[in-house]
Amino acid sequence: MVVRQRICGKIERSFFFSCAMSTDPDQSTDQPGGQITRLPRARSSGGGDRALQKGQQTKAAIVDAALGLATHIGLEGLSIGALADVTGMSKSGVFAHFGSREELQISVIREYHTRFEQEVFYPALSAPRGVARLSALFDNWMKRSSIEIDSGCIYISGAVEFDDRSGPVRDALVHSVLTWHTAMLRAIEQCKEAGQLRPDTREEQMLFEIHGLILALHYEARFLQAPGAPERAQAGFHHILARYGAQTDAAAPAATDQAPRQVSTTHRE
Repeated sequence: MVVRQRICGKIERSFFFSCAMSTDPDQSTDQPGGQITRLPRARSSGGGDRALQKGQQTKAAIVDAALGLATHIGLEGLSIGALADVTGMSKSGVFAHFGSREELQISVIREYHTRFEQEVFYPALSAPRGVARLSALFDNWMKRSSIEIDSGCIYISGAVEFDDRSGPVRDALVHSVLTWHTAMLRAIEQCKEAGQLRPDTREEQMLFEIHGLILALHYEARFLQAPGAPERAQAGFHHILARYGAQTDAAAPAATDQAPRQVSTTHRE
């Protein structure tokens, strides 16, 4: 019971990958052939809608608890039995919402990515394109990483668990990480288009170095418990900007003097 309260209490609600998990009955009935006459009859009592809504809420609560478990014990540590214990449900009740353990793991990855986007990517879109937005993305990414020092990062732990495997769970992890990398690459491209980076800057190389800072931050802060790791990561980011020519007279204040902003992922502005 204590474990359940601790894990569930740490999880916030959020919603990405909504297109993959949404089931809007009003949209799903737009079928050719005019066969949509039965749905209004079922909706007249409201019972079907209420049951569907309750089922979705229950599934969301299970995924929420599963994500809390996965950040501590990894995706491979997830089991129907452990989840039933944490949620207070029966094993059959948990299993009814997922066809398999694999489907549960994929749902957790999607939920994690949703929260990652909402905390890291989308807030950064309010910053101007160029170094200001790239800095906001990194600031938010680093904030997220600092919080995960206590709980763990699904992207990092998942890579360790599934790096030498194949299958849908690994594919879901890779897709989520590459989606985020695509957003970062676009932000770097916009820096070049704004003349804030050298024309010969290779976007993939710059992203590689930035990503390396986040991985080093996790290793030093979580494993080595070395003090000052976030500050060193921030200094490393400014060194990267300087090396690629971002710290011109106009760009330097955006990279060093502005307060940390917030970030996002899949959508491009």
